[in-house]
Amino acid sequence: MSTTHDTTPPPAAGAGEAPPAAAPQRDMSQLGLAALLAVIGAYTVYDATTLEVGFGDPVGPRLFPYAIGSALLLLSVLLVIATFRGDVPEPDGGEDVDLTQKADWVTVTKLVGVFVFTIATVNLLGWAISGVVLFAGSARFLGSRTPVRDVLVGLVLSVGSWYAFYVGLGIPLTPGVLDGVL
Repeated sequence: MSTTHDTTPPPAAGAGEAPPAAAPQRDMSQLGLAALLAVIGAYTVYDATTLEVGFGDPVGPRLFPYAIGSALLLLSVLLVIATFRGDVPEPDGGEDVDLTQKADWVTVTKLVGVFVFTIATVNLLGWAISGVVLFAGSARFLGSRTPVRDVLVGLVLSVGSWYAFYVGLGIPLTPGVLDGVL
């Protein structure tokens, strides 16, 4: 019997084996969001326990706060689990937005002006008129070039929403100068 001796050195440790798996990337800032969800959920559940409920309503007004608070608590736990598993949200690619474009502060200022005007005049002019100015002005400053259509659409929306609140929900919006007309 003849034996041959292998004179090649033994392979280095780890040679031929797959490299060790890298630790998953974890976005630990998600834990802050999970904590916020947990605090809001816990407060919502606690606040639901303080509601005064009459004896005639079997479901009562506590059902929705309990459901929402419990859902928030569950989501916070799931977010913690996902964070420690290494799940990282996909960054927004801005597919509809040109991220290289700077903000148009002139347009933003004009829109703020329309909102301030609406807030300042809604009691005097009423929602029906202020709503028309809000819609038509916003549409104009955002690029619309059809002022007559904008005013008509704003009129339909503002008067329609005024009646929806007043008749449908029983919430009176201020009629302003159109008191008695609407």
